[in-house]
Amino acid sequence: MDTALTRSQFVRWRAAIFAIFLTSGLSIATWASRVPDIKVDLGVDNAQMGLLLLGMGVSSILGISTSPAVMARTGARLGMLLTMLSFAVGVALIGLGTSVLGSLPVVIAGLVLFGFGNGSLDVMMNVEATAIEQQMGRTILPVFHAFFSFGTVIGAALGALLVQLGLDVGGHAFLIAAVIALAAFACYANVPLRESALDPSPAEKPRWRERMHVALEAWREPRTYFLGIVMLGMSFAEGGANDWLALGVSEDHHAGPAAGAAALATFSVAMTVVRLFGGPLVDRFGRVVVLRVLAITAAAGILLFILAPSAPLVFAGAALWGIGASLGFPLGMSAAADDPAKAAARVSAAATIGYIAFLGGPPVLGFISSHIGLLNTLFILVVLAALSGLFSGAARPLREDQKVSAG
Repeated sequence: MDTALTRSQFVRWRAAIFAIFLTSGLSIATWASRVPDIKVDLGVDNAQMGLLLLGMGVSSILGISTSPAVMARTGARLGMLLTMLSFAVGVALIGLGTSVLGSLPVVIAGLVLFGFGNGSLDVMMNVEATAIEQQMGRTILPVFHAFFSFGTVIGAALGALLVQLGLDVGGHAFLIAAVIALAAFACYANVPLRESALDPSPAEKPRWRERMHVALEAWREPRTYFLGIVMLGMSFAEGGANDWLALGVSEDHHAGPAAGAAALATFSVAMTVVRLFGGPLVDRFGRVVVLRVLAITAAAGILLFILAPSAPLVFAGAALWGIGASLGFPLGMSAAADDPAKAAARVSAAATIGYIAFLGGPPVLGFISSHIGLLNTLFILVVLAALSGLFSGAARPLREDQKVSAG
């Protein structure tokens, strides 16, 4: 089924996957930008909002962990369409439940669809992105992750604008849901069918047992877990920064909320810049060297952030933290896809480990910080970054004789 693509077909495929990454980031920032309004409209307190966030996180992890089963049934191409439509419906239900019905159960149903769809899509879009990288023969996966960041920036900026214009949550949500649905069908039309992505042949019915076996076989390979450690350490570092960096600056370093927001922006910009322009460095020096240097950079940045006696050093630590955490996840994905014949299964398994760490890590850090303080808790990230560096050898490209089995 995997046929040679013309230049035009390849460009459209690549553009479609860029758009999917951007759309995923847009949807997440849309939710995040309206959380304060949702809280007020529903009349819930912080504890109840925390439960809503927990429910969305759990459904995201379920989406991630069941994505191999979805791909085994539908393939990545159809799977991406269905999951995008599911979280488009989820966004619409959040708006409907908030502004039209004033119904907490409807919002919860929307969050479940939103979280599950986005979680499952995260794995599938990375499977497609690694295939594009393989075909191009150079490191480009970090650029796809930068497009996700662009989506979050666009979503946050649009959210701020629509709040200023007085548009309610429902109107905002319906607008974004329509954009997601249109993008889903446009992207579906431009993604090719590929056997290596478990896309079923139009002339054959999916062989469930065989395809499920292919989807899950990577979990029996030690390299999957070693790459998972690399990605886990950097996912903890990224997720921990997104949720706790601003608070650490504002409260623990006593610099105030504005400085906290600015420090988080510094982290995000540093990470995005390296994702945009770091590919040539990887191609020149290799994944292992880059991952080890970045692990050292991340550990040093977090240590500087924790121990910094002045605001400029706190910001320097945040920048180094962002640089160091930038490529661990995408390069782990690239390494998982070294054998195109098994890329879908291995990327799915590695992504599951990384995303569970990304989603589950921040709440764990929050629980620990309630006992020992936030800055002391961040020392855990230093250890995990060091572990990521120690296991970076697992990202070494496979030799041809290893591509039959990485076990």
